Amino acid sequence: MSLFEDSSYDHRDTFFIHFDKDDRPTGEQIRKAIESLGDKYQMSSLRETDGLFESLCIKSPHDSSAMDITFVQGDEVTEQIKELMTEFKNMTLAGDDHKKLKALSRSTARFDIYHFEQTMGGENEMLDPGGLFLVMEKLIHVCQGVGHDPQSNTLI
Repeated sequence: MSLFEDSSYDHRDTFFIHFDKDDRPTGEQIRKAIESLGDKYQMSSLRETDGLFESLCIKSPHDSSAMDITFVQGDEVTEQIKELMTEFKNMTLAGDDHKKLKALSRSTARFDIYHFEQTMGGENEMLDPGGLFLVMEKLIHVCQGVGHDPQSNTLI
């Protein structure tokens, strides 16, 4: 079940991880990566196509947050990469952002990470984005991707 259908969660932001479609991980690789974060993360609805990751729901009650993660490829990704390359062309980059931008330019797939805040029934009332960034770090490692926060236009 998507968190968009759960009235106890409100969508807050969407983040992306861009990567080459040939580096698309299996559902098992994703499961292991998330499990390595410990028992604060509850996975459900893991979907695969021919063993390759399609989608997943992760809840983190400790952080009053949850995530729907989906795999996307095709024209939608290609168009977004073109737009991002134009945007980043006019920005000053520092550190390893040049390396990330080069990897981003070769991306042919992405994970969409929909970040939700638990609004009812949670012990914590403050959304903590820390869990989101830990999950993104694991996924970036699994697919050798580049994370993107469109709200701040930051490469992760």
